[in-house]
Amino acid sequence: MLTGRLDNGGRRSRRHHELSGRRDECGVLDRLVAGVRAGQSLAMVLCGEPGVGKTALLEHVVEQVTGFRVARAAGVQPETDLTFAGLHRLCAPMLRWAEVLPVHQRDALQAALGMRGEPGPNRFLVGLAVEGLLTEVARERPLLLVVDDAQWLDRASLQALTFAARRLESQPVALILATREPACTPELTGLRKLVVAGLPDAEARALVRSFHRGPSDDQVLDRLVAETRGNPAALLGLTPAELAGGSGSPGAQALPRWVEKEYLQSLPASLPAATRRLVLIAAAEPLGDPVLLWRAGARLEIGVEAVEPAAAAGLLEVGAHVRFQHPLHRSVVYQAASVLERRIAHRALAEVTDPVADPDRRAWHRAQAAAQPDEEVVGDLQRTAALARARGGPAAAAAFLQRAAELTPPERARRAERALVAAQAAHRAGKPDAALRMLSLAEVDPLDEPQRARLELLRAQITFAVNPGSEAPPLLLRAARQLEPLDVQLARETYLDALSAAMIASPLAGVREVAEAARSAPPSALPSRATDLLLDGLATRYTDGYTAGLPTLKRALDAVLSHDISRRDGLRLPWPAHITAVNLWDDEALEMVATRCLQVARDAGASTTLPLVLNSRIATHVLVGELAAAAPLLDELDAVTEATGSPLTPYGAVLLAAWHGRESEACELIGSTVTDALRRGEGFGLIVSYRAKALLCNSLGRYEDALAAAEHAENVCPQASGMPTWGTLIELIEAAGRSAMPEHASAAYQRLAEATDASGTEWALGIQARSRALLSNGKAAEEAYRESIARLGRTRIRGELARAHLLYGEWLRRANSRLRAREQLRIAFRMFTAMDMEAFARRATRELQAAGQRSRRRTVEKDGELTSQEMQIVGLVREGLSNPEIAARLFLSPRTVEWHLHKIFGKLHITSRVQLYR
Repeated sequence: MLTGRLDNGGRRSRRHHELSGRRDECGVLDRLVAGVRAGQSLAMVLCGEPGVGKTALLEHVVEQVTGFRVARAAGVQPETDLTFAGLHRLCAPMLRWAEVLPVHQRDALQAALGMRGEPGPNRFLVGLAVEGLLTEVARERPLLLVVDDAQWLDRASLQALTFAARRLESQPVALILATREPACTPELTGLRKLVVAGLPDAEARALVRSFHRGPSDDQVLDRLVAETRGNPAALLGLTPAELAGGSGSPGAQALPRWVEKEYLQSLPASLPAATRRLVLIAAAEPLGDPVLLWRAGARLEIGVEAVEPAAAAGLLEVGAHVRFQHPLHRSVVYQAASVLERRIAHRALAEVTDPVADPDRRAWHRAQAAAQPDEEVVGDLQRTAALARARGGPAAAAAFLQRAAELTPPERARRAERALVAAQAAHRAGKPDAALRMLSLAEVDPLDEPQRARLELLRAQITFAVNPGSEAPPLLLRAARQLEPLDVQLARETYLDALSAAMIASPLAGVREVAEAARSAPPSALPSRATDLLLDGLATRYTDGYTAGLPTLKRALDAVLSHDISRRDGLRLPWPAHITAVNLWDDEALEMVATRCLQVARDAGASTTLPLVLNSRIATHVLVGELAAAAPLLDELDAVTEATGSPLTPYGAVLLAAWHGRESEACELIGSTVTDALRRGEGFGLIVSYRAKALLCNSLGRYEDALAAAEHAENVCPQASGMPTWGTLIELIEAAGRSAMPEHASAAYQRLAEATDASGTEWALGIQARSRALLSNGKAAEEAYRESIARLGRTRIRGELARAHLLYGEWLRRANSRLRAREQLRIAFRMFTAMDMEAFARRATRELQAAGQRSRRRTVEKDGELTSQEMQIVGLVREGLSNPEIAARLFLSPRTVEWHLHKIFGKLHITSRVQLYR
């Protein structure tokens, strides 16, 4: 790759001026380089407005890294939708190191780079492959990756690079990306950020005077410095006439627009027509291939001499690569050209692009050159879309299909069909705005009934994906009704989606209304599948009551757990199946559903479903008291959402924080979740958050606050919700009982007992007995506590079992049975401490002290503490997984796992994996 060594004296001189006043920024970057030399892995984002000097700072870094291997790339607008285009430019020269990667990772990387014709690669495997590749390259010498104009890098490449950079840890690799401010790209969230602002006034004036030796008007200079906000490129672009008070001074426009306007006015005006056409071809050709440039120029009868004026003007240089000397030049030249001029440039490029070696770019150039509908071009685009999808490029496929729909003649009935296909592709690619535009195009033409139904379904699905609140359920319900006479099975699946959406949005969307409509849907012609049984059971549960829905819901869970499930069903089932298992108080089914759904999602590489499945798995771990196992999954969840860019409401994290009892952290998370849920109209989010707040306050002994939070949850949706009401009722009963409000506790208990009697599981009856004990006295209370402990002791629900011991111990102490109280309280304390439930453990400590005994907190030396990720690695080693298998599970490289194990051995004072088993 290019080393960054400057071979143009004039360019070096200009960069020297651009770095004036950048001592602090250069110091930060120099320290970054020193850290990489010492073996650290570091990633940094330079962000600032156009022309502020980010490129000059990148050049400064490249010059400092003697002994490094340097790889460079730059994002360009025409390639934004070409999946993995940036990764290809950056990593292709390193592929000889890829031979040592695990086979699946190497295959995924080669497929992403278009070197294999296999189906699309798993994005996680590509990220792991990039991590492994960079690790291998850095074994020989430190590696510097430099990416300019990252705001135009295709999303897949940016995800893979940042995914890898965050996990290299101990490898001598630096990734520096420059992007426009604001750096709102989600893939850059969390990376170290260096804001490159305009120069201070004094340094800005000094820069102008050092570059312009002629006279200047101080007042004019002060105004220009203020208007440019110290932007070096804008200051260096000032003319002597402007500085002397002449014409041409910029207005009060925003700087980026003003800078681009200056380039539009100055650069093209001084160039011959042939040079302008050649420069436009270079701007439209993102590879920087001089051969393509000369061939396309020859098609337009432009000779090689036409480049000389552009080079002399400091606009373009042509050597081994075609490079614009300023990152704004390419986009400004392209935007300045007329539509006709762009079409001519793209047509020339299409004619000289190899249709075998580079069919996707050729198709794209042909599409951009088309001035009117063209079925031949549409055919190319459709074939290219299929290739892009096979390489794992949904965004590229969506872009090709969108252009194909636009180039379809309006009188053809097929345009609406192509627009619908393009909308579906854009939706799958996570581009809702593009999908909605395609739906609007489809609506221009007459639609038959099936097409209209598909359009309404897709619009509802997009709404649900963008905002799973109160707007989605009625749209999904309408789509399901339209599908009934056309496709019964798809209609039923859509009813299940509508019901799931209504449970999230309840009560604003009306769960009962959706359930009643679902019950009236025609039955499936196929044997009852898990999805059909879940639909029927949930619809009955919300129309006829909890007890009426139980038989069908139990059959649905049996179907989920005992039958082969198609991938399509497996990716639709996790949410309703999880809710059903909790509704039925079935801890065994809950564990099996969570484990199986997670495995299905992982095996399918379902990146859009995996965040929800992980969230359910975290919630399950929390319910069974496995907080140590839940915490590392939050790291995995962060990795998945980072890699996919999928937003997710942190329900699992909220429950985990509440059970941990870390008040400040939990309250902050609960507060933000409530705000988000109110904004989106998500009743489920409110119920989870208020229930978590009630649990937290109960654990802290603040019973009035707990009661208020539980009542808030009840007010959101007192009878019907995706979140079972028993979770709120448990907290309400304890809080009301301890707040001397027995009537509130008694009413809540009656509602709880209806569900627990109907369920009849040990979990349900154990919770019922504990709640009854809180409302009882004397022998009845003691018998109920003992029954609760016995029943819950036969379940996996250890957190609630520990609470039963705690409440029984508190009752015994108040009954002056202090010896027996201490026994129960010690059990509770040990359980809470082992599960890391800090607030409940402190509550048990206070009760032990009141009972006449001090607890001895278990302590661990700081140097022996393991991080959550280290704990997860230890658990996977004990399962018998190898380093590569652990790496694949945790989205790390095998060498990073090896590094973690080395640290774990040191902390635990052991020397082998065998000792971890012991």
